[in-house]
Amino acid sequence: MKELKELIEFLKENKIGEFDLERGDLKVRLKFAQEGQSPDLASLARLLAAQPVAAPAPIHLPPAVLPEVYAQQTPAAEAAKAAEAEDASLHIVKSPIVGTFYESPSPGAPAFCKIGDQVENGQVLCIIEAMKLMNEIESDVAGEVVKRFVQSGQPVEYGQQLFAVRPR
Repeated sequence: MKELKELIEFLKENKIGEFDLERGDLKVRLKFAQEGQSPDLASLARLLAAQPVAAPAPIHLPPAVLPEVYAQQTPAAEAAKAAEAEDASLHIVKSPIVGTFYESPSPGAPAFCKIGDQVENGQVLCIIEAMKLMNEIESDVAGEVVKRFVQSGQPVEYGQQLFAVRPR
């Protein structure tokens, strides 16, 4: 710990904003929220060469603590499994191209669809602008729109989720 404190003081004195160190199993990353000047790398190298770094001692939890930690994580894991099961029944409409997502045909116009709307196969859900071309994205399933993953004006990637539709 003394060596680590010396390293931190050295970094602060020389206004080094970010520092990574790896030696064997030990990995240290320090990042300061101050603007740094050009670091004195030669001095830093001498300091590190002179200071051997010991590996941290492993942490052992008593057996009585392990079931308690596992019990605390179980409800979250069950909630994740339930959400995953619900998501499995939903159809995801993905972006076929890279571009900018728009929920309506023009600014101020009503959205093509809203959460809770019933959509038909082939109905326009949104527009993705790519290279000054407006591409209508159609639903490939009939059902209820239950989730929209992006906001109007947001850039989207190829294959990015746009809508979740609960099929009829």
